[in-house]
Amino acid sequence: MTSSSAPVPGPSGASPPSGPLRRLTARGRDEAHRVASPLELFFDLCFVVAIAQAGVQLVHAVAEGHPGEGILNYAMAFFAIWWAWMNFSWFASAYDNDDALYRIVTLVQIAGVLVLAAGISRAATQHDFLLVWIGYVIMRLALVWQWLRAARSAAGAERTTALRYAYGVLLCQVGWLGLVLLPEPSRPWVFLVMAITELCVPLYAEKVQETPWHPHHIAERYGLFTIIVLGETIAAATVAVKSAVDEHEALGELLPIAAGGLLIVFSAWWIYFVVPIHGHLRSSGRAFLWGYGHYLVFASAAAIGAGLEVAVEQAVGKARISTLSASAAVTLPAALYLLTVWVLHSRHFKVGLAQQLVLPVTALLVICCTFLGEWAVLAAGLVSAAAVATGVTLTARTAARQRAADAAAPAG
Repeated sequence: MTSSSAPVPGPSGASPPSGPLRRLTARGRDEAHRVASPLELFFDLCFVVAIAQAGVQLVHAVAEGHPGEGILNYAMAFFAIWWAWMNFSWFASAYDNDDALYRIVTLVQIAGVLVLAAGISRAATQHDFLLVWIGYVIMRLALVWQWLRAARSAAGAERTTALRYAYGVLLCQVGWLGLVLLPEPSRPWVFLVMAITELCVPLYAEKVQETPWHPHHIAERYGLFTIIVLGETIAAATVAVKSAVDEHEALGELLPIAAGGLLIVFSAWWIYFVVPIHGHLRSSGRAFLWGYGHYLVFASAAAIGAGLEVAVEQAVGKARISTLSASAAVTLPAALYLLTVWVLHSRHFKVGLAQQLVLPVTALLVICCTFLGEWAVLAAGLVSAAAVATGVTLTARTAARQRAADAAAPAG
């Protein structure tokens, strides 16, 4: 996966535009060599701050023995983070012209992300969503501006689609005020209703005409964000292990957790990127299901890092939970990640029952590892690594049989 600092090309066959301000017109879905831009990479990296804040609050809640509340707050915060990232990514795939105004508006969206990240701890501990809502206002109004700008340069059905997006985002932003104004017991229900409403906006807007998102570009953007989330998981676990060693010198207790965590993250990376997914994204129906499903992929990947931190704190006696609960904080999100990646990615490329069963069975075995006490995380890591080895072996055997069949065909 690469990035390019060259000027953004127009639709296939068109000459690159010039000037600091240009019309925000649709890009071609058939563009060759479409890759993530430096601005998109910068945008992704700024989301790491928000993801880290959500993970920290999850660690605190689980370590203090409040997993239900912690998971609910984490799910809400991560939805806000993921949905803002996803809205930008799909818009950019269809309309990024990389002029000065587009860059400025994108930087404004990044500022909104940082405001949202600053408010996550207050939302989790005090149920005060004002700062999160303000950050969301900044991001979403910038997105509305982009859609209105695209509508101004469009006509017919394309203009209708852009306007539907703009008005839908605005109405949803008003609805999110319920998290600030309504009584605290009703806020989870407000979140549920508004999350469903947000998910319906693209489905409604693109009934008129699909936006020209680029399959290869979208697949790359999701892959890059997966790498960032997994990188944040490793960073969080590393800091936790270092702090525990410095304060408690409990290296013997921490080595199995560190080794198992690394094996889980390495396996998660391998499993996600073992097949190219862009060829599967041939319609908006498939793309929406795939894109929406990544909420679970990203959230579970980040939760693995939080779980490793919880396991470290429990191992050195800082967490008020049992070993079983600490192990579950790692194994359950790891199993969810494996199952979700199988549903969205891998099953479309598996040949035969044996290959199809690798990830579901691995997810089940990872859950079973929860009951292995202080060796649970290491065992889950070894099971994940074994799944990678099994998948590689089965794929190699299938390829060898195919080559033998192809070689025998001409002779026949």
